[in-house]
Amino acid sequence: SLSAIPVLAQSAAREYKVLATSKTSTMEKEMNTAAEAGYVFAAVMGGETAFGGSEAVVVMQKNPKPSSMSYKLLATNKTGTMQKEMRAAADLGYHYAGQTVFSSLFGGEEVVVIMERDKDNPKPTEDYLLVATSKTSTLQKELDEAGGAGYQVVGMTVGQTAMGGAELVAIARRDRK
Repeated sequence: SLSAIPVLAQSAAREYKVLATSKTSTMEKEMNTAAEAGYVFAAVMGGETAFGGSEAVVVMQKNPKPSSMSYKLLATNKTGTMQKEMRAAADLGYHYAGQTVFSSLFGGEEVVVIMERDKDNPKPTEDYLLVATSKTSTLQKELDEAGGAGYQVVGMTVGQTAMGGAELVAIARRDRK
């Protein structure tokens, strides 16, 4: 029951905006429009929706503090391409915010990564590594190596990749040296 939920003494009302589309380019524009209105990224999920078929759904939350966030969406079914795109975005001061997998309009599944940056402070501070494999034992080995190099896992998805078969895709980041 709702009465069992504790009420925080100074809890403030929250305002949300739900964005849903089957095109990542449209989602990036909608996220940046919402950011200009004071919203920040909260969550993402890809999958089948009741009316839209396969869509990416993003929840944006009104930020009580003024911010100058901007967003970049990266979508590909090739992990090598995703790693290059994430590193290029990181060079521009973008940081990993979230990831999902959803079916693209062209068939197959794409890994979608959301990157965000503070336009007032676009300093590059992180490096990214993608680990993609269909075997959990290989994932263990590669993540151990990444951890030894200072990388911390920030997200993981499972999806069909361009090479065929289901792959675990883990994204890790570390501070730039």
